[in-house]
Amino acid sequence: MPRHARTTPPTRATGSTERRRPRAEQRQDQPRRPWLLDCYLLRSTDALAGAVLAYAVPLIVLQLTGSAALTGTAFGIEWLPRILAILGAGPLIDRYTPQTSAFTAAVLRTAATAATLLALVLGAGAPAVLAYAVIGGILTQAGTLATESLTSEASRKAGPDGHKVQATATAIDQVAQLVGPVLAGLLLWCSPVILLTAVAGLCAITALQALLLAEAHPRPRLRLVTDEPAPSLPRQLAAGTRTVARTPALALLITGLASGNLVSGVLLVATPILTQQRFHHLAEASTGIWTASALASLAVVALARRTIAHNGLFRTGAVAAACASTAALAAGAAPTFPLYAAAVTAMMAAEGALAVVLRTGRARLIPAAGFSSTLAATIAMTTLPLPVAGTLVAAVSPNDLQLVVIASAIFQAVVAAACFTGLARHRAVLDAIPSTTSADAAQPARAAASGTRKAA
Repeated sequence: MPRHARTTPPTRATGSTERRRPRAEQRQDQPRRPWLLDCYLLRSTDALAGAVLAYAVPLIVLQLTGSAALTGTAFGIEWLPRILAILGAGPLIDRYTPQTSAFTAAVLRTAATAATLLALVLGAGAPAVLAYAVIGGILTQAGTLATESLTSEASRKAGPDGHKVQATATAIDQVAQLVGPVLAGLLLWCSPVILLTAVAGLCAITALQALLLAEAHPRPRLRLVTDEPAPSLPRQLAAGTRTVARTPALALLITGLASGNLVSGVLLVATPILTQQRFHHLAEASTGIWTASALASLAVVALARRTIAHNGLFRTGAVAAACASTAALAAGAAPTFPLYAAAVTAMMAAEGALAVVLRTGRARLIPAAGFSSTLAATIAMTTLPLPVAGTLVAAVSPNDLQLVVIASAIFQAVVAAACFTGLARHRAVLDAIPSTTSADAAQPARAAASGTRKAA
């Protein structure tokens, strides 16, 4: 009886199948939350490293040279190569996994930061920082695109709750924008060497997190057709651009957000200069503005999450765009530093709500096939105004910077009004709630394309 009770081959087989079934079910059901949590952790470390880097490079140049023109130049050359990185990284992410892309970008960014740190120790100065702005900007944007691809995949799988995933991702970015300037300002107050050492550490942590995510949760490639050979990068980029052109709701949404990014870029690079040369405060005092802006954005993002669920993307985006334009005009006309800080805070808070609208609409409207290529095209279009903002600030004297802010705010108001007027004709497509399957996630984009043909 003991032998019979112990084991027979069928009993072992049955036991093994019983062990396999819960694991299979667990892979289908439970790993979604841990995988999503790991994606959030990866996004957190990557966003924090990017926020510290984006804020630190112009501020280091300003501290080393004291030149407003070089500060604007540093901001411009930091963002212009990012667009090229977006265009190249999107098809590569479609060809490989986002985890692999995030890991590679983080490792290379760690190496570039360490090399710049060594150059500063050896006395290279501002030229080394300007070169690092180019390399670091490219690698930062590649990592951001990889984490954004993971978030958009999670948003498509969430179906009707996709805006909650995007709101959480936006909140993570806003927390990074809250902590990043404060951390950069404090570390820069010690020395640029300590600041770059901290950036290198954050990049190394990001690489480790991406490696752990790839090993613990191997995900399929975002490309639906994996049996066919991957097309060339130019063809994938052309396909992504055509997807945007065939989807008028997405094109109008991107155009409106791009105009907002022009004002945000002007304020980002002009605020330390205005703080120091117009309002006669230390340049590091602008850190308080970004801290208050990030706190306000967190509150607005939480409110936008509920507002989108009740009122839809169109109404939420229209109200947020109107508030952002009004606040930007107030910032340009502010006579004192407290009023300027309050206006910038309100403007950045409204931009936080617009970011939720853009990411949610983008996840709904872009089809899953070749998603990262189309995502790269959309991010490139919305990022293009940032180097333009740096060029504007570098070309204008510090006494005329507030006029540049006012002109940018007027431009944003006109473009946003035109875009949301056009979006009113595609409101049903924009507010359509996708199902939880990835195949159904492509239907809003096809519906938007057919809506274009009907409208024509």
